[in-house]
Order: sequence, then structure tokens, then C-alpha cells
Amino acid sequence: MLKKPKILVVGSFVMDLIVSTEKFPGSGETVLGKSFRTAPGGKGANQAVQAARLGADVTMVGKVGDDGFGRELIASAKAAGIHTEHILVDPDTSSAVGNILLEVSEGQKSKNRIIVVSGANMKITPEEVAFLKEEIASYDMVVLQLEISMEINEIVAGYAFEKGVPVMLNSAPSAPLSDELLSHLAYISPNEHEAADLTGVTIRSDKQNGVNMDDVKSAVRALLDKGIKNAIITLGSNGAVVASAQDFAYASCVDVVEVKDPTAAGDSFVAAFVTGLCAGLTHQQALDFASYTATITVSRMGAQPSLPTLNEVIDLMEREQFGGFDLAMLAPLRQ
Repeated sequence: MLKKPKILVVGSFVMDLIVSTEKFPGSGETVLGKSFRTAPGGKGANQAVQAARLGADVTMVGKVGDDGFGRELIASAKAAGIHTEHILVDPDTSSAVGNILLEVSEGQKSKNRIIVVSGANMKITPEEVAFLKEEIASYDMVVLQLEISMEINEIVAGYAFEKGVPVMLNSAPSAPLSDELLSHLAYISPNEHEAADLTGVTIRSDKQNGVNMDDVKSAVRALLDKGIKNAIITLGSNGAVVASAQDFAYASCVDVVEVKDPTAAGDSFVAAFVTGLCAGLTHQQALDFASYTATITVSRMGAQPSLPTLNEVIDLMEREQFGGFDLAMLAPLRQ
């Protein structure tokens, strides 16, 4: 019997400043852009919003600046139904911003380049998350990323591990991870580039043959050898895998939309996987659910504005005649 999951996200808030252009400028080059917009983002907030839109009961812990961007970021979280009482406001530091450059060319998939200025995200203190030492036991899953300080991630992961609560680390952006942090993870979810940084295994792919699955399996084994119980590797247009010592599941990319903006696709995928898993789906079922969710995300512009609702995901799965599991199983998420 599936259930409504209760998820804690500790992570970042970022206001995205999005410029689209037909051509990325080279060093010292100036090009004319096509458009500019702002959108609430940040890997932590994106994942929290996506999980909430899919029906999870989500609490967010993070920090913003005492500024207009900060107020807008909190408002976006509230609008998604997230519990925001543990979002902190720093009066002395600005909210984080993300400078997103989109290359949009006729007949080509959009590409992006992102620079994040961390601002208040790096100002969370150990004292400000100490309340989680006991409260964390009430959650089904804790979700972390690497846009806040490593110290805070390690503290929160330690609290969760002590209480037997599984931890998902979306290991992005890429950074070295301590053995202690790795030992506290139930799940890790790098993309193929981040997996290579963690394991030294390059995952090769080409247009003719797709991804080299032997490389993927080698990278997975290397992650599991670090003491992590389950490893997810997202492979862009080549799909995604999830594996433990006992099983290996693969889902192909659901290539049924025009890719307009890949921003937040990874966040959408991770949040959907966690939501499905905590609701009671198997690894394969959660992987499929996440693939359809992320597909909708890349068909829209912006980070949080692109994240779909549960009904939108189910509608797409029905339209594409998905048969991997009975979609009626997702009914508890509608409650």
C-alpha cells in the first residue's frame, strides 16, 4: 500500500537570472542576447518544490538574504505547499543568485552554463540545524545537495543516520566527499560527470551506440565500494540507472518533448525518484516515474516554473501509454 511521503530537504535557495542567446560568447567576445527573465531556483529549493508538487509532505531548511530575492524565494516555496518555518533570513548577506546562460539555436537542443554566487546559502550554522538532531526521526527521507556548506551536510547526514532515516545526496555541484559522509548515505545521485569525479571512471557514449553500459556499471560498483547502499547515475539523453549490491535498474530517456531549457531537470528527477520511492514504489518504478517528471521539466523555461504537478506527470504517462506499473498506485500522492 503506497503512502504520502514525509520528506526533509536541507539545501539551497538561488534566484536564477536567465539570459538566452543563439551563441555562447567566447573569451573577450560580446554577443546580443535574445531574452532575460528571473526565476526562483537553487538545487535544494527546486527539489523541495518538485517533491511537494508531486504530493509529498515537504519541509525545507535553508537560508536566504533579507532582500527582495529572498522574499520571492520563500514565497515560491510557500506557494508549492512546503513547510517554510525553518527557512532562515540573514540580515547581513544577500540571497544567492545563479547566472544562467542558455544557448538556444534553431533545430538544436538547448544548452546551459551556470555560475552560482552562494550568498546566504553558505551562512547556515551548526547551531541553526541542531534542532534536527531529534526532529529528523519523523521523516521518511532526508535530501541533501552540495550548494550549502559541507559541514552542514555532514552534520545533518549524521543526525539522520543515527536515527535510521535514509539520506539522499544529490552530489552536485561536484566536490570531494569525506568517507564519513559517504558512510551515512542510503542514496547518492550524481550525473555521469560528477560520477567520474567521484570514481575516476569515465562514462563513454556516442550518438551511434549510446552510453557504454560497462562504464556505467564500473562507476556504480566504485560508488557502492565507498559504502553507499544505493547509487543513481543520471545520463542525460541516455537515461538513468539505480543500483544496489542486489539489483540494477535502467530507464531510458523519455524523448517525447522539445527541449527548451535543461535547467532543474536533474533536480526534478531526484525529487520525483525520492517521492516515488518513499511512497512505496520499487527502484524501477521510481526511476520510470522520475524520467517522465524530468521530461516535462526540460520542455519548459526556468527552474521552479518548469517543475510539473503530479497530475501533469500522470497525464503524460497515460498519453504515452506507459505500462511499467499501474498508475492507480500513485493515488495516495493525490491526498
